[in-house]
Amino acid sequence: MQTRRTILAAGLCAAFPASASARATLGEDGLYKLDWYLESFLDLADDLAAATAAGKRFAILWGLKGCPACRRMHEVHLADPATERYIRENFEILHLNILGQRPVTDFDGSKPGEKAFAARYAIEGTPSIQFFPETAEGLGARPTAAREVARMPGLPDPREFLAWFRFVREKGYERGAFADWPGKKPAGG
Repeated sequence: MQTRRTILAAGLCAAFPASASARATLGEDGLYKLDWYLESFLDLADDLAAATAAGKRFAILWGLKGCPACRRMHEVHLADPATERYIRENFEILHLNILGQRPVTDFDGSKPGEKAFAARYAIEGTPSIQFFPETAEGLGARPTAAREVARMPGLPDPREFLAWFRFVREKGYERGAFADWPGKKPAGG
């Protein structure tokens, strides 16, 4: 079934081939942009379903104008070609502004602005990344804290940053907490 999202995605894929190396640019809203970040109508259930249909996981990246850690994440962590490629190939990233006002349709159908949405989910700093399950089924009925499968608060070192994405992609959260996940340690270490 063709939706506005699939038509938009097809146009963006033609304009920005997957092999193109991403470079962050600063948007008018003060947030860093990558050409592979999700272009969204801000309907989370829709975004999650589209990510799953594409064989990817859905995550929300929270940013803030002037955030030094956000800048570092884009200039160091996401500038690493292997890290950028892994995330781009395995995740749909929706970048939201922790102080923004755009309405976001949550899994329960409510439509708070970005700032109110961030408060609802207790997002307290930037960058923060929320990782969601593969289906939105039943998420709206859960408390907000139980809707995520994992959350990366703040900015860890580059190795641990990538490990968070591997943890979610490999469903490490089904076996325990990130702190105990053996995949976060480098081989032999």
